[in-house]
Amino acid sequence: MDPEERKIEIDRKLEKEINKLKMIKENVERSHQITNGMVNILSSFEHRLARLEQTILPVYNETGNLQRRQQNIEKVLSAVDQVISYYSVAEEVDSRVRAGPADCGLDEFLKEMSKLKNAITYFEKNNPQSVELENVSSLFNIGNDALCREFKELLLKHSRSIPPITLLDLITDEEVSGDDVSVGSMGQLSEDVSSRLGVISCWLMAQGRDEILQVYSRVRGSVMLKSILHLKEHQKSSSGGSTQGVPSSASPLVRPKFQARHDTPGRRASKRLQAVFEKKANKMLLKASLTLESSTGLTLGGRRSGMHLENREDIVDEQEMDSYLITVMAVQKLMQSERNSMAGIIPQPHQNRVFQNIVQDSLDTIVQDGENIAGRAKRCISRHDFGSVLIVFPILKHLLVLRPEFDRTVEGCDYTVRSQFTSILNTLHATAAKALEEVVDSLRSDTTAGLPKDGTVHELTSNMLVLVAHLADFMDTIASVLQQESTYTTALAQLQQASPESVTPQTRNNVLLGIYIKKVLSQLNCTLINKSEGYTEPGVRAIFRLNNCHHVLKSLQRSSLLSLVELCEPDCHQTYLDMIATHKRAYQLSWNKVLSYISLLDDIPLTPGKLKDKDRNTVKERFSGFNKEMEEIAKLQRGYSVPDVELRESLKRDNKEFILPKYNAFYDKYSTVPFTKNPEKYVKYSPDQVASMIDRFFDLAA
Repeated sequence: MDPEERKIEIDRKLEKEINKLKMIKENVERSHQITNGMVNILSSFEHRLARLEQTILPVYNETGNLQRRQQNIEKVLSAVDQVISYYSVAEEVDSRVRAGPADCGLDEFLKEMSKLKNAITYFEKNNPQSVELENVSSLFNIGNDALCREFKELLLKHSRSIPPITLLDLITDEEVSGDDVSVGSMGQLSEDVSSRLGVISCWLMAQGRDEILQVYSRVRGSVMLKSILHLKEHQKSSSGGSTQGVPSSASPLVRPKFQARHDTPGRRASKRLQAVFEKKANKMLLKASLTLESSTGLTLGGRRSGMHLENREDIVDEQEMDSYLITVMAVQKLMQSERNSMAGIIPQPHQNRVFQNIVQDSLDTIVQDGENIAGRAKRCISRHDFGSVLIVFPILKHLLVLRPEFDRTVEGCDYTVRSQFTSILNTLHATAAKALEEVVDSLRSDTTAGLPKDGTVHELTSNMLVLVAHLADFMDTIASVLQQESTYTTALAQLQQASPESVTPQTRNNVLLGIYIKKVLSQLNCTLINKSEGYTEPGVRAIFRLNNCHHVLKSLQRSSLLSLVELCEPDCHQTYLDMIATHKRAYQLSWNKVLSYISLLDDIPLTPGKLKDKDRNTVKERFSGFNKEMEEIAKLQRGYSVPDVELRESLKRDNKEFILPKYNAFYDKYSTVPFTKNPEKYVKYSPDQVASMIDRFFDLAA
């Protein structure tokens, strides 16, 4: 581009920029003018607001002062009205307070009492020496007394003892657990009554009137005790000591538990007690008795024994056991009910103290009854009436089951209450331990005379077997007793050391009971051996030992007792078999005199022709002696008794195998020898006749 054109272009651009600058200056000038105008307007507005504030502020302040004065006046008037009301409240509420809550309703009455309470607070703070304070205080105390009376009357009106049938129904209803025991199920305080009592209680406790706690404790405790006493009387009248349906010859040990009686409404609940108390004592004893009778021909009621019970006052029968357990369960249910009832009535901090006051008398009753049962059982122990002592074990068993629930119910109470149940258990536990040990001691020191003339099973044996069979039904309970005795714990420890696999937590109770049964059986065997020395005739002595030993083994095999004993004595079964074999060999010695005449056949030579006079006389003496001894032993052993059919037949078989071969040889050798002119006088019995005589052994009818 040429310089001239370039200059023209530059001049054109310069002119354009000069025009833009001019426009900017104009805009700036215009903006400056607008800004000045706005500043002037704002300044004017500020000045006007300042003048307005100066005018309005005094008016505003004066208005606020007037409002505060009005509020103060209203407060003063309200306070004056309230103070005036304090001076007149006694007169206003006097008639309603004196009439009590029954006249105007509890809520309205408490409103009136609140007025009096506020007046007392005012006068105590502002005018403690005024007559008005004395008036309102006096009327307030009258109102509180009326509330105390209302509380007591309401409580007495709606507190009724539980009918025995209702209580029994609740006890025997297995679907009702401890946590389900409610006020409604016990037929006691309704929700409305409990609510009213709770309101009164809350008010009075806030006023320091805690005498209602004693009132509640006394009333509810009396109702609970009456329920228990009525239940006991009901059970006593229902049982009536009837023995209808029990044969007169039956031992009290084995009488049927549920005898034939007429059904009455009073016994409807009692019938369901069979489901509550499992495996009753007499059921086990009756079963054992029937088994014994069917297998051996013996009965437990046919003979007199130290174990058989007489009709004495200190005997605890099964009916009394049931009654006591029912009473304990009833106390437990009622305690739970009382716990639930007081929840909305008695303030939480006082509930444990009130509860223990309520239940104390009822607990004392079952503790006393338990001690009475234990005391009577101890007297039975001293007489060796162990059948009555057996009642202690089911009681102890069921109380141990109830203990956790009882402990939960009395949680938080004083030690005196919490220890009540433990004291019963300790007493019964000590009695049970004494009974178990006394059984063994009674065997060790047994001095009862009267051995069975026929050598049958001794009644001591049958009774002891029935006793230990019954103990197996309370294995866990008895184990808990035995494990606190050093003798048994030492034996258990030794057994566990020798054979760890035989003693486990699962078998511990079984082993403990097995150790005890072994101890009883060992002492029984020693006692029977000592008693058998009273027999002068060796044969009946051996039969007696054999009968008893065999009966013990069979009884152990029929029950679970053998397996229990084998836990601590694995060779028990073989030991009894060895003893039986020993007694059988001892019995065979009774044939020695008979055998002496038919043995040694070679000492009489048989020569052709006539026998010598000496030899003829010897044969005559042999036949005569055999006949005499055979007749004597047959007569004697027909009077022996072997109740077990299998054992009886095996003895007869053994006798034949022991005697007949020798007699056959003697008979065949000498019966045809011409040793006399009258052979029928000496050869009286053929081998078949001897076998027939042996078949009639152990048979009184023969």
